[in-house]
Amino acid sequence: MVRKCVLGGMWLLAALAHAGDEGVTPTEIRLGASQVLSGPLGPQTVQYGEGARLLFDAVNAGGGIHGRKISLTTLDDGFDPKRAVENTRKLIDEHKVFMLFNSTGTAQTAAVLPLLKETKTILFGPVTGASSMREGVNPYLFHVRASYANETEKLLSQLKQIGVNRVAFFYQDDGLGKTLLGEIRKASAAQGMPMVAEIKVDPAAPDFAAAATATAQANPQAVIVGTAGLTFPNYVKAVMATTARPVFYGYSVASVDVIKRELKDKARGVILAQIMPSLRNTTVPVVAEYLQLLNARSPEATPSASQFEGFVHARLLVEGLRRTGRELSTASFTRTMEGVGEIAFGRFTAKYSATSHNGSGYVELAIIDGQGQLRY
Repeated sequence: MVRKCVLGGMWLLAALAHAGDEGVTPTEIRLGASQVLSGPLGPQTVQYGEGARLLFDAVNAGGGIHGRKISLTTLDDGFDPKRAVENTRKLIDEHKVFMLFNSTGTAQTAAVLPLLKETKTILFGPVTGASSMREGVNPYLFHVRASYANETEKLLSQLKQIGVNRVAFFYQDDGLGKTLLGEIRKASAAQGMPMVAEIKVDPAAPDFAAAATATAQANPQAVIVGTAGLTFPNYVKAVMATTARPVFYGYSVASVDVIKRELKDKARGVILAQIMPSLRNTTVPVVAEYLQLLNARSPEATPSASQFEGFVHARLLVEGLRRTGRELSTASFTRTMEGVGEIAFGRFTAKYSATSHNGSGYVELAIIDGQGQLRY
């Protein structure tokens, strides 16, 4: 009886270990992502995936990682946390992915955290800067991008330094917007810079005209826009239709490509926090690598900041997978990353340890110039 219990327990442990690492085969490493591929944020998120695949395709063409090719399956959650959970379950149970990669959204990432723990599956490089996910260490969560707290501190410090004291905050009343509102309130209290107004729109039925009127009434010198996708330029257009003329500041989740496409010449002067190096700075190795691979694939292709971010997430993951070696598993990858210390691509660095999975703290501010390019 004891022997049967012992054997049964050993079988269960083996089954659990196998279930967690099924996505690693002799020839393949299967990755999966639940992303926002439709709706206002869709075009931007698609760019993240294109950047990641640009790197993965190059790695695969070179023989893969220790003989294994990388595959990436993406499912659309439409920015719905419930669908994100359903997709993640499907990726783990049906697609048998080894790891989740570059999933998008703050509320969406928060919703899948219990599933990560339940299935012992790693999520690497989610597109969220929420501080709540960086407090302590979640063994199944590895960040790449800097936190929203890092970005907020940089934005407010810059405004304070240049003497701007009438600042409003605009946000969409969703998971991302509420998270950024919390960061703004915390940082503005710490720096003694209260907002003159907090203005929001309903994501289901955004009234940009009303938001613009409220902005004009507050008469701010600057507005920090806590949103992404089409909501950002739609709000700016509405404000520009009033007499208000604030300077618009945004977070890194706002796509410069979407902004300049929608605002055209009116995009000039918009200032965005950036958590990746400038695409103009080819002295940064990862920038040069991205531009070289993009040009090799399509000489007419236009470099994209969002695409580049997806590329950097993939580059860090590939570095971790390579360093882990041929004996790849969830446990061995975690040990490798927690012992790696710092991974540097020139000025851009990411740090990992047993006490921090937070990745990078890199933040710079960049302004959109007359040609629609970011100048750092």
